[in-house]
Amino acid sequence: MRSQFVTSSYDGRQKRPCKSAGVRYNERMKTLTITEGRGRLGYWLKKATQGEDVGFMIEGKIVALRPVEVVSTDYALQEYGLTPQEMTAAEKRIGAELKTARKRGEITKFTGSKDDFR
Repeated sequence: MRSQFVTSSYDGRQKRPCKSAGVRYNERMKTLTITEGRGRLGYWLKKATQGEDVGFMIEGKIVALRPVEVVSTDYALQEYGLTPQEMTAAEKRIGAELKTARKRGEITKFTGSKDDFR
């Protein structure tokens, strides 16, 4: 098994063996110390968003930078298993239930006043 290397900015040498407990890391991943990455964090984040494998070494472990998609359009599906049609129907039903409950005086609209909590 080949030894993996990480660049070191504080010992003056360009490469040194990774001391991590015999774990073999992805050879294509650019692995940085926190000190190295801090000065050019924006650069490394951009590289990660472009699909390059970038990782930071901390306490003998590598933490990889990976872009994630945050999509709220499928929240109802992920959280409740509702299709868009089911969500539309649920919105209408809940709206009707709220309107009926307000008419009966069971609930009141929140206005931001401390009196709303009575």
